[in-house]
Amino acid sequence: MIAQHLGSLHPFEQALTMALAFGPFVILGIVIAIRRRAEAREATDDDTGQPEASERAAADDRADVSE
Repeated sequence: MIAQHLGSLHPFEQALTMALAFGPFVILGIVIAIRRRAEAREATDDDTGQPEASERAAADDRADVSE
């Protein structure tokens, strides 16, 4: 079967085609940025601004090994 060209698209159709083609990637990028900010905020959510206990314990373990 041969694909036939249907002519040029109306500007509205061009915009809709571009939105359908690239919109999901834009939305995904926004969602990833929001989640990373939220996770970074949770990591330093301790009132003292210190890393969470699990991160401190891992740092202590690394210090013990290097001695």
